[in-house]
Amino acid sequence: MTTRIAVDPGQPDPAAIAQAATILAAGGVVAYPTETLYGLAVDPRNRDAVLRLFGLKGRPESSALTLIAADMEQARLAGEFGAEAMRLAEGWWPGPLTIVVAARAGLAAETLAGGSTVGVRVPGSGVARALARAFGFCITATSANRSGETPAALPGEVADRLPGVDLLLDAGPAPGGAPSTIVTVEHGAVSLIRAGAIAWDRVLESLQ
Repeated sequence: MTTRIAVDPGQPDPAAIAQAATILAAGGVVAYPTETLYGLAVDPRNRDAVLRLFGLKGRPESSALTLIAADMEQARLAGEFGAEAMRLAEGWWPGPLTIVVAARAGLAAETLAGGSTVGVRVPGSGVARALARAFGFCITATSANRSGETPAALPGEVADRLPGVDLLLDAGPAPGGAPSTIVTVEHGAVSLIRAGAIAWDRVLESLQ
């Protein structure tokens, strides 16, 4: 049965966040609120934890996981940010822009779906940033739902649909809204992977 702890979305209790970080370090799965919906966190370096996450979601292992970082410094522990990627990060973070860059060594191959790149963002959610900061490394950012189902915006939906989650940080209803925009930066060129909360033309304008 999932342990459930209520947290203030603006000022989450450090003790609750520390408990969640301890569970992640032990290979557990934590559900947490983002600025749109609820997400599922595991240690992206831990192969067993990543495989367990895929199993809980019923998600194919061919789908790479994106990551959430507490700040730019932590993001650079997971990916190699060149000049253009840094400009995007500085212009849009914290915010709903996921930047795909070359992955650094140490991430589980399953996190990357066998590839060599990783998508990272620093979110607007204070709970998500606090969890990544307390854990000391980026956390996974996949939506809290079974694959093919509607992503969960309510903590009760997470508890009902995913009873195998070890801990649920309950911040009440999530705001909902469009997912993050995903872009990739390769050899200095920026390309759109998924349209989302930030319009593509605004992303391009920010680089001019």
